[in-house]
Amino acid sequence: MLKSPGYRDRFYRRWSALGDLRRCRIACEETDLYIRSDKALDKEFLRERIRVYRRQITAYAQKDPRFFSSLKPLAVERDAPLIVREMASAAGLCNVGPMAAVAGALAQFLGRDLLRRGLNELIIENGGDIFMVSKRARTVAVYAGNNRRWRSLRLKIKPQDTPLGICTSSGMVGHSLSFGRADAAVVISRRASLADAAATATANRVQSPQDAQEAVQFARSIRGISGAIVLIGHTFASWGRLEFTA
Repeated sequence: MLKSPGYRDRFYRRWSALGDLRRCRIACEETDLYIRSDKALDKEFLRERIRVYRRQITAYAQKDPRFFSSLKPLAVERDAPLIVREMASAAGLCNVGPMAAVAGALAQFLGRDLLRRGLNELIIENGGDIFMVSKRARTVAVYAGNNRRWRSLRLKIKPQDTPLGICTSSGMVGHSLSFGRADAAVVISRRASLADAAATATANRVQSPQDAQEAVQFARSIRGISGAIVLIGHTFASWGRLEFTA
């Protein structure tokens, strides 16, 4: 499976208020995506592409079961599907298992497919991991669960910085495996797969507020990362070309 059985309602999707974009929710097996776009989407095309990527990942994992279970980087075959190689590459840069990059990779690959069909504005959300292309500035909320101190924290994303991956990991919120206790670790990269793997690796390093700055510095050390945020309790740490807005 590509998702933990501890799946929860993605209630945060109801907070989206992008009046200039169409909305589309697409669910295919365990994959559940929320998409905003400037043009109507072909749901059959979306399902077909999701199935292709899921089949490629699953088929490879059947050949090498470690691909699903490893918590460390894993070398993959040269002729492995491109999405498998992308996940393995991102995981290798972050010292995590390849499945730490799966949500970001799916959003990234599907996003590229849609852009080739002529879309100009596109936001794909996959379990809190985002692939975005925009012609105007957008605001992205940072969700830190029950930590109300940061409930108004927003990131301003400039159009010239997209395409962009914005991915979040938490030791306190959601179903994804985390070895840390961060309320939220947010990482930004041109590669959504890399942002996803790096968010997991960054959150894993946070056990207490004293770890926040070191975790951010770890994210900074990864080639291809352009920004990172760690929230835990009353502590906030960040690095990169980040602009915050209320």
